[in-house]
Amino acid sequence: MNAHHSNSKIDTDHLQRNAYLYVRQSTLHQVIENSESTERQYALREHACVLGWSPEQVVIVDGDQGQSGASADDREGFQYLVAEVGMGRAGIVMGLEVSRLARNNADWHRLLEICALSGTLILDEDGVYDPAHYNDRLLLGLKGTMSEAELHILRARLQGGLLNQARRGALKLRLPTGFVYDALDRVVLDPDKEVQESFRLFFKTFARTGTAHATVKYWRDHELRFPRRVHTGPCRGGLVWGTLTGNRAYNVLCNPRYAGAFVYGRRRQVRRGGGKVRQVAVGRDQWIVLLPDAHEGYITWSEYEENQARMRNNSQVQREARKSVPREGPALLQGLALCGRCGRRMTVRYHRRKEELTPEYVCDGLAKKEAAPVCQFIPGAGIDEAIGDLLLEVVSPAAMEVSLAVQQELRDRIEEADRLRFRQVERAQQEAELARQRFLQVNPSNRMVADVLEADWNNKLRALAAARDDYERKRQQDRLILDDHQRDRIRQLSSDFRAVWHSPATDHRDRKRMVRLLIEDVTLVKGDEITIHVRFRGGATRTLTTPRPKPAWELRRTPREVVDRIDQLLDQHTDSEIAEILNAEGLRSGEGHTFQADRVNKVRRAYKLRSRRTRLRERGLLTLGEIATRLGISTWTVKKRRLRGTLCVRAIRLDDTGAYMYENPSANARHVGQHHSSCR
Repeated sequence: MNAHHSNSKIDTDHLQRNAYLYVRQSTLHQVIENSESTERQYALREHACVLGWSPEQVVIVDGDQGQSGASADDREGFQYLVAEVGMGRAGIVMGLEVSRLARNNADWHRLLEICALSGTLILDEDGVYDPAHYNDRLLLGLKGTMSEAELHILRARLQGGLLNQARRGALKLRLPTGFVYDALDRVVLDPDKEVQESFRLFFKTFARTGTAHATVKYWRDHELRFPRRVHTGPCRGGLVWGTLTGNRAYNVLCNPRYAGAFVYGRRRQVRRGGGKVRQVAVGRDQWIVLLPDAHEGYITWSEYEENQARMRNNSQVQREARKSVPREGPALLQGLALCGRCGRRMTVRYHRRKEELTPEYVCDGLAKKEAAPVCQFIPGAGIDEAIGDLLLEVVSPAAMEVSLAVQQELRDRIEEADRLRFRQVERAQQEAELARQRFLQVNPSNRMVADVLEADWNNKLRALAAARDDYERKRQQDRLILDDHQRDRIRQLSSDFRAVWHSPATDHRDRKRMVRLLIEDVTLVKGDEITIHVRFRGGATRTLTTPRPKPAWELRRTPREVVDRIDQLLDQHTDSEIAEILNAEGLRSGEGHTFQADRVNKVRRAYKLRSRRTRLRERGLLTLGEIATRLGISTWTVKKRRLRGTLCVRAIRLDDTGAYMYENPSANARHVGQHHSSCR
């Protein structure tokens, strides 16, 4: 049966349920401008009344106005319609054409399936269809396929025109902050001098520091503002000055337009689960259009390439295999040391020894990835000392030129920051002048407006005063940094690079930067001694050797001469007496500590020295019990006579607890009788 004469498909059951009219326009612009299409869709309500539904039964679903039909995920009205059909409340679903309901075949066929199961009809501009009938369902399916194909064709036509313009570099895209279109739609630098100086200083700072984080830190330390163009809201197109953030710095560094290049296709739309579409960045080899030198930029294309390479080297994800930027810590070869066995870049670990951080260079690439043993583990104190001596040898002839260049760089850096801060004062002054003009132009009788404008003028004046005070304060600080005394000091140090290198004012990060100015990388090989292969920038090489460092336990071991001295003193002294003698002679333990009795005892036990008791026994001395038996008196009498000094034999101190040993009274036969008579 022809769809134009299909009123017989509508039965009593359909008329007892509601008629749903789905109204949709793809964009808000179409809703406002293309009102005729909207009127035609609403006119289907009268057609439903002609078919037999009462006006109260016609439900209009128009909550998806301004929504695309490419997906049903964000269309609450369409989801509501499908739910009503599934609940069996809809007798007929009306739409001006299939594309109004859906431009996605999956959504369209899902609606057809639910309509067929619930016995719901579908009406469009051509007639009434029953999805339960094969012929009607086939025709509706073809209409859905054609609607989806139509969307693809429209998109392809639009994309083709855009690509054609993009390949010529004529496509007008939204420009990043720092660029504007002139009257002829050409890309030019922002005419605001403060904006230009801000971006030029930004790229100079990155070239000097090497990292986006250090650039942001410089901006924060100098209290500088960074421009940003507003693209949405009532202030659209306006310029806002605020704090430079890490994400903002990264986006500026990665944007090729700042190098004067026209780029199209840096991001692609990817459809995720649930129909969500998101923008993802793609590699440079997948960019659709790249036209270097398309317009004036803040940096050259070669500088942009260098910045990208430096940022890749700074990446923490692949830090193990790449040269990292100078960081905190005393290790001079951090990021420059290569393993002489496997060729991988070595990492740095620090240990605290004698209140100082000591570096160690470790090749643990395979250990992390494959749980293999550590390739090399080399203490770095001796290596860093050798590298420092090499630099002092190589750099000394050029020390004057290097120091003068550093001085000039410091002066230029301060002048750039001062000029940018002065621009902020000028901007505050201009805003105050505009506020004054607005106040003077208002009618004095309109007090409400005049009061508001006067308050705004006062606020601008206060902001101007604050900007001037801040500018003067920073300027005074800059003068202190580069006063005549400091310049003379730099000239004095420039004549002796050794003094600059060893100066306490030179921190570890600056020393590492000096190393990187001359050295490309250093290969370390650990054998009977440490071999250091140095490769300078330009290709020259040098090979150094240093003794293999002693292990930590050996460094902490007590010197042999101290052990021999303790062995010698044990014949005549106790542990505490030996400790006093060693300290008086200036001798120290392996860890550099002074001696106490317990430390002497530990050394004696560790080196298995004969105890003092053993030594006295070898000399024939007797214990307290033995001497008491030999003399025929009690031990208490022996102690009492020793304390009074009336004991007939000599008492020798055994240890620090008060124990004594005694000479044998029968050692000399001539005095045996005399000893016995005096002791009794």
